[in-house]
Amino acid sequence: MNPVTVYKALNPADAQLIFSRLEAAAFHPFVADEMAALSMEGYALAAGGIRVQLPESEFAEAREFLDTPAE
Repeated sequence: MNPVTVYKALNPADAQLIFSRLEAAAFHPFVADEMAALSMEGYALAAGGIRVQLPESEFAEAREFLDTPAE
């Protein structure tokens, strides 16, 4: 599995929301760098955000899913 970033967030709630949406849609996401970004105030921005990643094979379909407005 080659993980790729499908979404970057600056707060854990946003990252977890995207994670939950992807997981509910049968993707296999995971959240990377959440603890590092929370270690100091403002560090999420300096660290490049909290990344929601998934297998490269799911990227295109997941990106399309996230770009489609919720009904």
